[in-house]
Amino acid sequence: MKQEKRHKYYDFSLFFVIIFLLCFGLIMLYSASSATASLNYGDSTYYLKSQIKSTIIGLVAMIVVSFVDYKIYKRLAEVAYIASAVVVLLIYSPLGKGSHGATRWLRLGGFTIQPVELVKIGVIVVVAALVSKTYKQANKLRYIVVIMGVVLPLVALVAVVTSNMSSALIVLIIAGIMVFVASPKYLQFVAIIASGFAALLLVILVTGNYWLKRIQTWISSLSDISSGQYQIIQGIYAIASGGLFGKGLGQSIQKSFVPESHNDMIFSIICEELGIVGAFAVIFIYAFLLWRMMVIADNAEDMFGSFLVIGVMAQIGVQVMLNIAVVTNTIPATGISLPFISYGGSSVVTLLIEMGIVLSVSRSINAEVEKDEEKK
Repeated sequence: MKQEKRHKYYDFSLFFVIIFLLCFGLIMLYSASSATASLNYGDSTYYLKSQIKSTIIGLVAMIVVSFVDYKIYKRLAEVAYIASAVVVLLIYSPLGKGSHGATRWLRLGGFTIQPVELVKIGVIVVVAALVSKTYKQANKLRYIVVIMGVVLPLVALVAVVTSNMSSALIVLIIAGIMVFVASPKYLQFVAIIASGFAALLLVILVTGNYWLKRIQTWISSLSDISSGQYQIIQGIYAIASGGLFGKGLGQSIQKSFVPESHNDMIFSIICEELGIVGAFAVIFIYAFLLWRMMVIADNAEDMFGSFLVIGVMAQIGVQVMLNIAVVTNTIPATGISLPFISYGGSSVVTLLIEMGIVLSVSRSINAEVEKDEEKK
């Protein structure tokens, strides 16, 4: 008699690269924030200790989520959609917290949460569920319109309520990439992308001078500090002064001059301290992370699991590219964090929850099938 033993797969390569990025991120965070933390709080480890707490919470959540059957999220897609809208609207409640002239956070007990991070998870679950249910209609334009029509209200809600166009755009791009991968007819996306740019231009014109000024600031000369390019100028100085191999870990001078050096601009400090070689090494690690997720998506047990992973891949890939593009002044400046490295408790916790979902999908893969013979 032959009996099959199904051995479940767990992507330890992905797990360890996540741990490496977290550890590297904490080291760079301390290096980039120590001077600012000491000046503002009298404690050079203020930001580091806060990030360590969030990282520990996120790691525990990731491990727990990785052992939860991901298929349950498909049944909760409608709940995820409603919850995403509600959590954004809670900004208007007493729980809303303002910072840097905008109200984009929620106070829950001793923690501060950025609702848009939860919306990203919700959109990934919702689109993955829709794609898996309607995949046979993927060659029809109506299929794209329906799915994007479901996502757009959430995108608009994020843009209007939080006044955070960059985060709203990331949510839209995540959904767009997931639908793009699902649809075999790529030419129809030309019309969708053109419509998207037209809508974006309309939003810029309707919202008045704010976005126009931001674009004008980006176009302006880097030599003109009064143009509003101060942050980018200091970041470029940091990148340029790092040279090929950098000044050495902890030796950054520009971290005292670059605004948000421990947050959105941390990549410039990486370049200054570790050089262009170190910067490319970080990019390579992100590429390896995305490759491991691509392997999981390609071998997932079902369509829903595959597109959950594709959604997380899209988010991380887009945020990495946009963050580096902002730091290098390739696109107009906007607040986009570098995954696992930038300071931000809600960001690292939600990212680790997403990685837990990816690891849960990986556990559905059959690593091998062994046939044992039993003697009667």
